[in-house]
Amino acid sequence: MRILLLLAAYPWLAAPDPAHSIERRIPPPEGFVRVKADGFGAWLRGLPLKPGRPPVLLHDGRPKRNQEAHFAVVDLDTGKGDLQQCADCVLRLRAEYLWERREPVAFRFTSGDSCEWSRWAEGWRPVVSGSRVAWKKGKAGGGYAEFRRYLRTVFTYAGTLSLERETEGASGAVEPGDMFLRGGSPGHVVLVLDVAEKAGRRVFLLGQGYMPAQDFHVLRNPSNARLSPWYTAEFGEELRTPEWTFRKGERRRFEAAARPQPVAAGPAGR
Repeated sequence: MRILLLLAAYPWLAAPDPAHSIERRIPPPEGFVRVKADGFGAWLRGLPLKPGRPPVLLHDGRPKRNQEAHFAVVDLDTGKGDLQQCADCVLRLRAEYLWERREPVAFRFTSGDSCEWSRWAEGWRPVVSGSRVAWKKGKAGGGYAEFRRYLRTVFTYAGTLSLERETEGASGAVEPGDMFLRGGSPGHVVLVLDVAEKAGRRVFLLGQGYMPAQDFHVLRNPSNARLSPWYTAEFGEELRTPEWTFRKGERRRFEAAARPQPVAAGPAGR
């Protein structure tokens, strides 16, 4: 039953192999035990990885210049064109999780305008002109292929600024599904994929997309080779990842997110 559920949970893959999930492939450090997770956090823990440690590829098939940042590559396609960058990967994963659970999917553009999957499926399409978004009625249609077309539009007009306003600051212990996020142009975001604990001390795994659009990958820990790819939650005032350094207060999460406020429109910094 566990395998059947896993196969149904990641619809971009025809037959994901449960032996290559994050949970099965990346054991916690000695003495640590994975924390209990449900919902989005449990779903992230089951994400399938590509076998071995393949190179991170850009959206056009070329290898990324920096091949030292990643520990593993998540088996997630990058879609068409240079769209699925860092914030878009987080939005993609969140959307796929909600889709699999048949829960409402809606994200805001950087302009503050909401783009709901349910409205899209009814045939409505956003028409963006400067800072204004209008909606034009067209042909209705659902299904996964149409859902992916909806996400491409979200990726075009959302980014780290809008994601920052879709989420709220996270307090307490770090949890799977949290993220470290700095909105901007450019900004950046990394996603907490898993968490383990030992005697009250927590460690976590991080995943990222980047720009240009590229494979979503599990990050190495550049500050502690012995602990890598895990990061300690006791990292101090700054969290140093291979390609970005975040401040301690930049941890955020989707749950109970505050309503975003409109800002300047247009394709956002990723």
